[in-house]
This record gives sequence, C-alpha cells and structure tokens, in this order.
Amino acid sequence: MPVKPVDTAFRLLLLGLLLTIARAGLASPPPVPLANIYQDGITLEDYWVSEKLDGVRAYWDGQRFLSRNGNVYQAPDWFVAGFPNVPLDGELWMGRQRFAELSGAVRKQIPVDRQWRDIQFHVFDLPASGLFHNRYERLKALVQKTGSRYLRLVEQKQATSHIRLMARLDELVAEGGEGLMLKHKDSRYKAGRSDDLLKVKTFADAEAVVVEHLAGKGRLQGMMGALRVELPSGRRFRIGTGFSDELRARPPALGTRITFKYSGYTATGLPRFASFLRVRNDEPESPGPIR
Repeated sequence: MPVKPVDTAFRLLLLGLLLTIARAGLASPPPVPLANIYQDGITLEDYWVSEKLDGVRAYWDGQRFLSRNGNVYQAPDWFVAGFPNVPLDGELWMGRQRFAELSGAVRKQIPVDRQWRDIQFHVFDLPASGLFHNRYERLKALVQKTGSRYLRLVEQKQATSHIRLMARLDELVAEGGEGLMLKHKDSRYKAGRSDDLLKVKTFADAEAVVVEHLAGKGRLQGMMGALRVELPSGRRFRIGTGFSDELRARPPALGTRITFKYSGYTATGLPRFASFLRVRNDEPESPGPIR
C-alpha cells in the first residue's frame, strides 16, 4: 500500500520532535571525581595545585557538555567546533566573580552567541586510564593540538609546603579568586569523593535545598528573615545571614539548591555559623512543553 503524503509529513514531524527531546534530554550522570576538604598534615609533595575556578562543572563526552546530573548544556556549534571526540573534565568559566552571569548563560536551552563568546572550557583532567600526571600530559597535548580559543588547559604546579600553599591562597583570594585545588599526581580517574582531589579555601562551604521561608521581624518585617534548608543527609537547619535586602524581598524558591559557607560543626553535627553564599543554579533549564 503506498504511503500517503500526510503519513510522511507526520513521520517527519515525529522524527523532529524525537530528535529535539533527545538533544535536550537527560543522559546518565557522568562518573566524575569530587573533592574533599584539605587539612594540614598530608604529604603535599604528592599533589599538584591549581586555581579553583568558580565556574560550572561540565563533562565533555566527545559530542556534548553534560552537567553532574547528566543534563545537557546547549553550547553553540561554533563553540565546540574542533573539540576532541574524547571525554574531557573541566569547568565552563567566564572569569573570577562572574558565576551568576555564567550560570544564566549556560543554562539556557537556546544558547545566546554573544554570551558564549565570553565563555571558555577550562579542562583539568582526562577521563581515561593511567595515573594523573600521565593523563595530564596527554590532556596538554590534546588542547595544544585542538587550538580552539574556547578550550583551555588548567595549569597545574607541584605543591610544596602548607605555609606556601596558604600564602598562595591568600594572594589568590586578594586577587578575587575563590581558592585552590589539589590533585594527587598518582591518582586514577574514578567517580566519587576521595582525598585524591582536595579543595583549599579560606572557608568551608556546602550545598543545601531550600525547604521553607521564615518571616523576618523588626527591620525585616514583610521580608524573608531566614531560610530553612535541608542537607543531603536529610537534616534541616536555618540560615539567617549573608542575604541582601533584594534577596530577602525575593528569596530563592522552595526546592532551590544554594551554597552556604560555615565554620566547623556544632555539638549536634550541624554546620556552625552558616551564611548564605549564592544560589547554585548551574543545571540546564527544563526544555518545557513542546509546542
């Protein structure tokens, strides 16, 4: 039986919709290494040090950028032109203290060229077999061969002593940087948190999800006074400092993931002196309904 023209048109439309869904859909979360917190006393000679970029973690799978949760960042075709067809681990970055601007750009389902012109993908590891110092040499060669102005290598140097590490941290923070990262030179690429990767900052930070807005009093009457948040462990506590008046008037929506800083833990194991740092909205926006 011959295929009717209407059937052909319908099939083409359906194919286009499926391709759209596949492009914007959820992939498997990439198996990326995650950092623990640096503590004085480790053998620093076993580590390489680099700047901690305040960017958006992204995993290039050889064809597209994935978030830690497996969502797709919709980068323009010209941005990734010439990128290697092998996995790369790094951060999309605009520069120091530009996280909010960066997040707003990379989360869009329809990328805006003028925003992506200011972004680069800074790579710090090659998801492959072998020890890190060997992977890094291969990564360096890949970046040099590509020659793209949008692909950059994160510089790694040999760490030496705690005193010098802290001095470099102070210098970097004074320059507007966020902190440092330590990577064990003999580590293998494996998913999950370990001491193979350590972050070095002037304060500890963590993430939580907003579960309640608590009303303000006195000067804050009619505004948000504090947020009740939930940790990944399920435990809840309040954060009442670190907010601008603008944010108190329009607080993060329930379910929003935020980053907060703190100093140690209370006797009950909750973060002590917790203070709001930023909304951590680095996952791509939902594609929304198909029209």
